[in-house]
Amino acid sequence: MLQTFTKPSFIGDSWAFLQSRLQGTVIVPDDQRYDQARLAWNLTVDQQPAGIVVPKSAADVVEAVRFARQEGLSIAVQATGHGNVRPANDCLLILTSDLQGVEIDAQAQTAWVEAGVKWGVVLAKAQAAGLAPLLGSSPDVGAVGYTLGGGMGWLGRKYGLSADNVNYFEVVTPDGQLRRVSATENSDLFWGLRGGGGSLAIVTGMEIKLYPVTTVYGGNLFYPIEQAKAVISRYRDWLPSVPDELTSSFAIMNFPPIPDVPEFLRGQSFVVIRGCYTGSMEDGEALLEYWRAWQTPLIDDFKPLPFSEVATISNEPVEPTAAMSTSAWLRELSDEAIEILIDRMKPANGSPLVFAEVRHVGGAVARPQATAYSNRDASLILHMLGMVFSPESHQAAQQYAAQFKQALQPYLTGRVYMNFLEGTESQEQIRNGYAPEAYERLTQLKAKYDPDNVLAYGFNIQPARK
Repeated sequence: MLQTFTKPSFIGDSWAFLQSRLQGTVIVPDDQRYDQARLAWNLTVDQQPAGIVVPKSAADVVEAVRFARQEGLSIAVQATGHGNVRPANDCLLILTSDLQGVEIDAQAQTAWVEAGVKWGVVLAKAQAAGLAPLLGSSPDVGAVGYTLGGGMGWLGRKYGLSADNVNYFEVVTPDGQLRRVSATENSDLFWGLRGGGGSLAIVTGMEIKLYPVTTVYGGNLFYPIEQAKAVISRYRDWLPSVPDELTSSFAIMNFPPIPDVPEFLRGQSFVVIRGCYTGSMEDGEALLEYWRAWQTPLIDDFKPLPFSEVATISNEPVEPTAAMSTSAWLRELSDEAIEILIDRMKPANGSPLVFAEVRHVGGAVARPQATAYSNRDASLILHMLGMVFSPESHQAAQQYAAQFKQALQPYLTGRVYMNFLEGTESQEQIRNGYAPEAYERLTQLKAKYDPDNVLAYGFNIQPARK
């Protein structure tokens, strides 16, 4: 763990009063459930909240917010604990994990999703109706948190961001009021929540659009790491011709030598082409001929795939882990940028990173939308991840990634995608997550809905000064 804090103590009668007002559960520091409840998915986060509420309903969230205001507590909100920005220390932590409602309206092609639901649950229920949500590469991520930051997934170039496809939110604002937020109700807040993260209100549920996708053509092509330059250059040359139905990426992967990794991958490095195509299977097969006719990869698992199995494309871990995540928007994939990517990912050069992935965005994501989400003109997003095993290795991975991005500086836009950042970097880079006018508008919304910055543990948006 990175830091240790002294557990705060509050007058027990106050917590007992709150418990009497809730259907859900109050957990205080001397409760035997406290240490488990306070965990984030990223095990590098060691947080010590003053108290924890596990609500059973939106009404419970209202009560929790009003209690926090009365007691002078800030509020952190957590579903799965992915993407922790600031440890929930000395505050009220609201765990939405028991808000598990999912309702599919097959005729309207919509889903109602409550705040604690992971994408995998939505995916399974939607697929049973012949429909698909706009989830990300991991169904283990919370649907609401992912959407609030934007949400780029394997259907993104065809249908846009998850945030672009919300019909309405149900929220509790920091004044303790339950509100419906849509294009016609509290429309300013609707704009801000779609990309602005969770610092404006606590979302208890959302209605999202679904799409008639049941089968995709998807998978991975693994090539020897020695061919990385040729593979990435070929990928760059491929992108201008691919249709919006294809969302793809390339990744340089260093598989750690641990038992969890299949033996034939363990300790090895590869360059990988990934993709998901939503058109006909015949057209998907034809698209892949660009690669198969070039040379035979070491592994080729592209095939018609039930969309219910889309997680097998990225195959991300589902168990809590200790990791370092960072990201940047690329301006271009020049020859020199490609060489830097390859060189900096070599374990022999000291890279502690497991992967560096460049995703191709654009398509529907690039179309103007009335949302806080910015950087729609950028089409290449770099995401780097390192597995860490101690505070020292976490710091080393952060420093290495910072040097990596510094080397790439001429080829970066200077902007960031907030969902891929964590911790201190997320706090410091908030202005670079948005166009200047969008950030200014977010600070105005913060001043309107949360002038005291009660929700200080999400994206680091400060209230505008009056």
